[in-house]
Amino acid sequence: MAPCATAGAQMLAASPCISASQSMLASRAAVSRISAPLGTSGFATCPRIAYSRPLGSSSVAVRAVSGESTPQGLPIDLRGKRAFIAGVADDNGYGWAIAKALAAAGAEILVGTWVPALNIFETSLRRGKFDESRKLPDGSLMEIAKVYPLDAVYDSPEDVPEDVKTNKRYAGSTKWTVKEAAESVKEDFGSIDILVHSLANGPEVTKPLLETSRSGYLAAMSASSYSFVSLLQHFLPIMNSGGASISLTYIASERTIPGYGGGMSSAKAALESDTRVLAFEAGRKGNIRVNTISAGPLGSRAAKAIGFIEKMIEYSYVNAPLEKELLADEVGNAAAFLVSPLASAITGSTVYVDNGLNTMAIAVDSPTVAS
Repeated sequence: MAPCATAGAQMLAASPCISASQSMLASRAAVSRISAPLGTSGFATCPRIAYSRPLGSSSVAVRAVSGESTPQGLPIDLRGKRAFIAGVADDNGYGWAIAKALAAAGAEILVGTWVPALNIFETSLRRGKFDESRKLPDGSLMEIAKVYPLDAVYDSPEDVPEDVKTNKRYAGSTKWTVKEAAESVKEDFGSIDILVHSLANGPEVTKPLLETSRSGYLAAMSASSYSFVSLLQHFLPIMNSGGASISLTYIASERTIPGYGGGMSSAKAALESDTRVLAFEAGRKGNIRVNTISAGPLGSRAAKAIGFIEKMIEYSYVNAPLEKELLADEVGNAAAFLVSPLASAITGSTVYVDNGLNTMAIAVDSPTVAS
């Protein structure tokens, strides 16, 4: 099986299919809440929205938000919008953080969860396991209107091999291919405004590229890159004009990250290239914007399976221009901005949310530099 895993911070585990709610950033990265309001250098918040702690140190002034009903400044307002987020299977990664940010801005939330993880995810929701991390800035809990089974490796029922159809982990679930998921959403809600791709999987991610098999390489491309093409292809007909789509990528698309193998770096490069092409095609065909966020590493369960995620988190902390932990909330906030009317002229872009690490040419903690 080539299950689809979520690519939160993009260093994914090689496990069969990990939700990008499981993808990567620091062990110290808190994913549990969207907290303190952004400083005056950012967007003022409306009553329903609060953004993660200010960038940098305490030198950033924090704007007090009154209880008035009239939003101040430039609020990110997604009230009346509906979002489908593909790749949420727990509360531990970027997919979940994006869902919370969109919910805090007023959007209605639908999620697509990898079929083998569906039962435990829905059970955890019902039993209140995620209640603490569901809390929004106004004290309410994020509501998920509906959870859909999804395996974005398969476009239609005809593509599903017999061994997957009969696999007990798929037993009891129906209509989980991309085409069927889009049809189900149309039947239930009519349309959406926002499409989020938080999926990735590389079954041979721990292997160097020189040792990666053809099947492993193509599986990474299928689950991590083409799945975005397929999602947009099938959801575009039910997206309202003026809507937006985003995906999650990683700096390995353009820089060499030893250990991030199995074709995953190639898959991320393809995803970014596809973002530019899809921005043109979806823009002309449906007036839909398409962007991708290049997020820093997140210490999720999926990412930890790679084996060196903690080292990447520490490297980022020490060498990035902003010497601080990267929070999943910050990626969620960036996503909320990109799909909002405030970003109405931004499309086809790779937006870095990594404390500026992508700008560095040398490691400042290198013994050579230090000497």
